[in-house]
Amino acid sequence: MQRKAAKECPLILIAAVILVQLSPLLPLGAQESRPSKLVEAARKEGKLVWYTSTSIEDAKSLVDAFNKKYPFVRTEFFRAGSAGLLNRIVNEARIGKLFFDVVAIRGLETHQLIQGGLLQPYFSPESKAYPAGFKHPKGLWVDYFDAYQVIGYHTRLVPKDQVPKSYDDLLHPRWKGKIGMDEDLYSWYGALVQKWGKERAHRFMKGLARQEIQFRSGQTLVAQLLAAGEFTVAMVLAHRIEKMKERGAPVEWVTTLDPIAASLHPIGLAARAPNPNTGKLFIDFVLSKEGQKLVLDIGRTPARSGIDPKMDAKNLKLYPVPPESGENYSQYLKEFREIFGR
Repeated sequence: MQRKAAKECPLILIAAVILVQLSPLLPLGAQESRPSKLVEAARKEGKLVWYTSTSIEDAKSLVDAFNKKYPFVRTEFFRAGSAGLLNRIVNEARIGKLFFDVVAIRGLETHQLIQGGLLQPYFSPESKAYPAGFKHPKGLWVDYFDAYQVIGYHTRLVPKDQVPKSYDDLLHPRWKGKIGMDEDLYSWYGALVQKWGKERAHRFMKGLARQEIQFRSGQTLVAQLLAAGEFTVAMVLAHRIEKMKERGAPVEWVTTLDPIAASLHPIGLAARAPNPNTGKLFIDFVLSKEGQKLVLDIGRTPARSGIDPKMDAKNLKLYPVPPESGENYSQYLKEFREIFGR
């Protein structure tokens, strides 16, 4: 993965720079929700650099809202895939200078940053609203949005009394040859190994392999083909199905699974951040109720409870996949491919 990232990083790195002219110094007022000391320190720095793997459009939405609240900060963000950003940061560390203040990438790459000493602790006051498993015990990151791996189904092709209620229901003969899945879903397999234990996870996956799974490349494509009726059921991401439902697609997802693997997207502060105070201010904003409502508005699943009442009401049995479990991903990948003959 790292060799591939090193090769592709110069090509895939897209710099989206949002420059906001510095406004005249404004007296602190009631609109400043953070303690005045941090706000004043951030005002003196006046700049923020954010590395993110989210889409340019989504990142811009968060940055614009932050700059509207704190117009004295000139903000730049750089967008690339998580592996590409990890490679960029490692290269910066090699020359002895980090150029970013805040980073938000996948859990796997976040753990590698921690291993390299490239993040510093910051206990945001907003982190108190996040449960254990969705934040680092030593303050090195807090999860700001999730991706739930679930079973989706085509509502016109699956009778109500046949809707799967558990993973084991996928092993019924009626689903043979009708299940769609991303060909690189080894992270989901790894989550089941961690939660269930290797023996049970292996037994389930081997049974699933006998169902003649229809593999495709990419979770977005799998969800689209499910909506088109090419698959009857599929392993999908819940937020994509929710978006499709809003557009009238005949799809739904199963909320009774145990566990539902929640892929984390942590946000953290650079170990040698050039602008640590604006970095802290931005992290506070993203983790706040205001920031998390924006995360919901752009179609993501906020990590903070109480932001999405519809999702909270489902009482999902979530399993936040620990970033450190990424150390075993190569083994999970190997076993996943062996089980499915990939």
